[in-house]
Amino acid sequence: MTKRKTGHDYEISDELWTIITALLPLPKPKKKAGRPREDDRKIMNGIFYLLRTGCQWKALPRCYGAPSTVHDRFQEWQRSGLFDKMWQSGLMDYDKEEGLEWEWQAIDGAMTKAPLGGAGTGANPTDRGKKGTKRSLLTDGKGIPLSVVVDGANRHDKMLVKGTFDAIIIERPSHKVTQNICMDKGYDFPDIRQLVDDYGYTAHIRKRGEENIRRDIPGYRARRWVVERTHSWLNRFRRLLIRWEKKIENYLAMLHFACAWITFRAAGLFG
Repeated sequence: MTKRKTGHDYEISDELWTIITALLPLPKPKKKAGRPREDDRKIMNGIFYLLRTGCQWKALPRCYGAPSTVHDRFQEWQRSGLFDKMWQSGLMDYDKEEGLEWEWQAIDGAMTKAPLGGAGTGANPTDRGKKGTKRSLLTDGKGIPLSVVVDGANRHDKMLVKGTFDAIIIERPSHKVTQNICMDKGYDFPDIRQLVDDYGYTAHIRKRGEENIRRDIPGYRARRWVVERTHSWLNRFRRLLIRWEKKIENYLAMLHFACAWITFRAAGLFG
């Protein structure tokens, strides 16, 4: 028998909430008396529920508070950079517990539908020109997300490489540490190879037209697939599978929240 999901399956754990509490911005002082401020943890649980299930804001269960209140708090926290800080904290925790694998990194793009349009959307060439968005993701050698940027689905992957490098959420190690980056043949352009070199990487890019040859080399290990797996992890957060946020800042905040959760989970903070 399949276990039915309950509300508790979509709520923030005590361990993660302890970390988030230290990152929360101070609430703005009220201009006039009124109802007391809704509990922050209850509101965060509501945002996480929406991220995991993909439901509409208006469809949020009332146990998380009024949907308008949850949305307003989400906007407040997005503007404060809370979700970026959560992701950064997760990466530092993971680096301490497991160690980020900077030596081998991977980058790839993925497209999703964006029926409501907005900034960072465009005609998807693989979906009959319907509105879509593309996210460019960079991971370490084990698939831990390090950077993500968003643009229109009509933008070529190569156009997002520089922005993805610039958006790495924590500081990269010194250039004295050898850093390889794996990319598919869609990035096989002279200017991209030069850009990768300028950023201190050693490029591993399959050439266009090159056959996919199986390598029976002792010790050989495929490395680019980890970024594709991380895209799959992100799609398990149903709010990201289809982009419903018109504001690109809100969509990025949802992506950062998901990346933070993936990173904390990999660090062993919770199950």
